[in-house]
Amino acid sequence: MGFISSFLGILGFGVGIPLGLFIGFFLFIYSASQDDHHLKDPVCRPLSELDTDSLDEVITELPIWVKRSDYDRVDWLNKFLYYMWPYLDKAICRMIRVMAEPIFAEYIGKFQCEAIDFEIVSLGTLPPTIHGIKIYETNERDLVMEPAIKWAGNQNITVAIKVLSQRITVQLVDMQVFTLLRIILKCLVPTFPCFASIVVSLMEKPHIDFGMNVLGCDIMSVPGLYRSVQDTIAKQVASLYLWPRTFEIPILDASSVAIKKPVGILHVKVVRAIKLLKMDILGTSDPYVKLSLSGERLPSKKTTIKKRNLNPEWNENFKLLVKDPQSQILNINVFDWDKVGAHDKLGSQVIPLKLLKPQESTEFVLDLLKNTNVSDPQKMKPRGKIMLELKYAPFREDSNILIGALDGSPRIESQNDGPCGTMTPSGAGVLMVTVQGAEDVEGEHHNNPYALVIFKGETKKSKMIKRTRDPLWNEEFQFVLEEPPVNDKIHIKVLSRRRVIGFWQKESLGHVDIDLADVVHNGRINRKYHLIDSKNGMVHVELRWKTI
Repeated sequence: MGFISSFLGILGFGVGIPLGLFIGFFLFIYSASQDDHHLKDPVCRPLSELDTDSLDEVITELPIWVKRSDYDRVDWLNKFLYYMWPYLDKAICRMIRVMAEPIFAEYIGKFQCEAIDFEIVSLGTLPPTIHGIKIYETNERDLVMEPAIKWAGNQNITVAIKVLSQRITVQLVDMQVFTLLRIILKCLVPTFPCFASIVVSLMEKPHIDFGMNVLGCDIMSVPGLYRSVQDTIAKQVASLYLWPRTFEIPILDASSVAIKKPVGILHVKVVRAIKLLKMDILGTSDPYVKLSLSGERLPSKKTTIKKRNLNPEWNENFKLLVKDPQSQILNINVFDWDKVGAHDKLGSQVIPLKLLKPQESTEFVLDLLKNTNVSDPQKMKPRGKIMLELKYAPFREDSNILIGALDGSPRIESQNDGPCGTMTPSGAGVLMVTVQGAEDVEGEHHNNPYALVIFKGETKKSKMIKRTRDPLWNEEFQFVLEEPPVNDKIHIKVLSRRRVIGFWQKESLGHVDIDLADVVHNGRINRKYHLIDSKNGMVHVELRWKTI
């Protein structure tokens, strides 16, 4: 019996497997043919009938000039970049070293850091590729273009950090950047290269990818770290430079190009907000408003903070200097104040100043938006409303003309004859102070001069210029006043400072007090003043008074 059962088992195994495979194969073929029988022919549409979004999904790798008719093909520009790239690489790397040097210097001595320096700075042999460019026609003295840039390079940027006598190397490699830029050549002027500055901003959130090696190990291979780092960097870059935020690169010195002067004052009354978002745990928010004008580097104006209020009333007034009412924009941002960490943005809006009529008060009730990116799906999410009152007040025309001021001996010609030409102007206005430079300022220990302009308790500070006795600042500061400063003086200091063992050492190079009565009567004074407490030092200052 045992032999028979074993024999039948072997026979069943040998016959069952081939039979099962045959039946399974037959069923698979049969079911596949039945499925093919029920399949419908796919719907075919010509590319000309597809919209932009459908084209992006179907043919993602095609250049943007193929998918969008308003973009131009620029093969010649890519060829130009290809041949120029070895030289651009060296020039840009040299600029990176110069810009990074003061940043590295700030961290030396902190966190047990003894030294930071570049080992290798190379952007590789592969230049960026411009996949298309769009040019805007404007009525301003600007040139606006939007290039679509892709850069998958073989960069190698290595930084050596010395901490506790141990040398640590951090290497950035294989960076990929895909982005849509807006580049504005501002203030076209008849001085080569024919524009005063380059303004750059992002039109969409960039795609950034890179590798990072620390001590020879790729830390981007750590699970979860890669995606979080890439997303964080992309968000931070977008928060800084996503339109309408901009990054301006000055090209021409202020002394060689006519810089726009203020032409009026924008009066802004922040009235109230309605139905703001709930950001706090208790279902409330602590809102405040920040106001700024596009194209300005001045600090934003801020309202007070309204604690635990989704329908705050401010009724607060602000004054902002206007340089170009036809192109400037009022940026309005509402934030939720937090005691710890960054303040959350509740919403934002913009108002072009060209909508305002001079000397007429206009009321605006605006829906708050997450941002101004039209492609953001959350843009239309309700975020409340904000109410403002705006009035643009242009300055009066100058009644006096300054002649011969640059030689230090001003001669005033008045357009009015007789006593009327010497009448004191009245009314609110703005005092503009341009600290152009200084001569023969010498310190006992160091010469890194900068200027302080002090007026009515408010202090303005110029940039510091290292290792010079004849600095050129060409920086303008404004003070908005309710009445002419006939009986006031402005105090200007020239100081020098250097960093020693983590501390800043300051040294006075001289100061001067300037009476403002002549400025109010004449409209403009441009002179060189001898510095008190300085052997031969002089400061060159231009003062203007504009009345509303």
